[in-house]
Amino acid sequence: MKHALNLFASALMILLVGQLPAQINIQERLERKAKERLERKVDHTIDKGFDKTEEEVDKEAREATKGKGKKDKDKEAEAGGAAEGGAAGEGKTDGAAAGDAAPRTLKAYSKFDFVPGEQVVAVEDFMQDAIGDFPAKWNTNSAGEVVMIDGKEGRWFKLNGTGLFYPEFLGVIPDNTTVEFDLAVLGEYSYYCRCLEMHFKHDAENLFRHEPRSLVSVNIHPQTAGGSEGSTAIAVHAADGGPLLSNDRGQSQFVHKGVAPFVHVALWRQKNRLRLYLNEEKVWDIPRAFQNDVNYRLVFETGSCDESIPYMANLRVAVGAPDTRNKLITEGRLVTRGILFDSGSDRIKPESYGTLKDIATVLTENAAVRVRIIGHTDSDGEDAANMDLSKRRAAAVREALNKEFAIDAARMETDGKGEASPAGPNDTPQGKANNRRVEFVKL
Repeated sequence: MKHALNLFASALMILLVGQLPAQINIQERLERKAKERLERKVDHTIDKGFDKTEEEVDKEAREATKGKGKKDKDKEAEAGGAAEGGAAGEGKTDGAAAGDAAPRTLKAYSKFDFVPGEQVVAVEDFMQDAIGDFPAKWNTNSAGEVVMIDGKEGRWFKLNGTGLFYPEFLGVIPDNTTVEFDLAVLGEYSYYCRCLEMHFKHDAENLFRHEPRSLVSVNIHPQTAGGSEGSTAIAVHAADGGPLLSNDRGQSQFVHKGVAPFVHVALWRQKNRLRLYLNEEKVWDIPRAFQNDVNYRLVFETGSCDESIPYMANLRVAVGAPDTRNKLITEGRLVTRGILFDSGSDRIKPESYGTLKDIATVLTENAAVRVRIIGHTDSDGEDAANMDLSKRRAAAVREALNKEFAIDAARMETDGKGEASPAGPNDTPQGKANNRRVEFVKL
């Protein structure tokens, strides 16, 4: 490069020497000018490098922002988002006066033995329905609409008036089935207004008739006549309508005390046995409620007054009896969908206690067994964020097993696969629910 510059300078000097005053040092000027041009060329090359780097950074930033926007939209969708077809907030129900109890912890569920079914077969979050519409996958002889409740995540099904509400997508309820949902009441709830009843009817019946009597019925109400506690009732009838058993009792979990309660309902059919939980409390455990060789369908009923209306959200149905001991110890691999987390978080929901306790019991009885805990997510959100979330969730499970059940942390490794190893398609709510799972591998 220097040799070329010298030749160029010499050629110019020959051309200009006769035209410039003798006192001007042509060689020095040409060398300085050539050096400046060379420096500008180098600077230009460096600038192009910086420009390319900045473009890459900007691209990554745009993609990150795009991903964040998608996640924010996903969270808004989970929280209800803005009302469809109207101004933001339209279709919302004021939940400010409803209040909410302090967050429940795993400790509060220390006697909770509910274990969800192995395979999720239905998830109803009402996200496919427009605000103000009756949900598309249900039928009724009354009326209802999808709404949002201020301060609460997701969409809620407002069961208006007196009537029966049938989730057509459930079909026949198998021998081993768990049904979970969130239940709320807003406003002043009257003792004289029926809140929510769950009827298991024979599938040969007209599901919207009150007679013959339902084979199995469970009633939940937030207020007794005195108003100091809630109540619940159970009734079992023979096929001809004759009563077999009935009882009622007070309950402390779903109680109207001037603010609207929110309660998690968990119902477990295990062959003939029926168990019902309100939050961490088991309120019914009936050994022979269901009959053999009967096809049962689940129908909800309300008898609401105008100002006393129940709301339902997050219906989740799973089938199959978990076989924790055999799958973990004999087969060497256990997959559970019963350990639940807050949306986008590694915080374990307290209703996961029964599943954690079941696993901890097997690990306690097999003290030599070591396991790897692997978290899995659905495909919503960015790959990297899901990978990180799955690893944090696996670590949270290890911590819970260690702190709550005294399982030695040295026996447990953790890992996360994010969305990389789906159990099935991610194109339906139940498919996503099945992909959100925790896997235990025997080492």
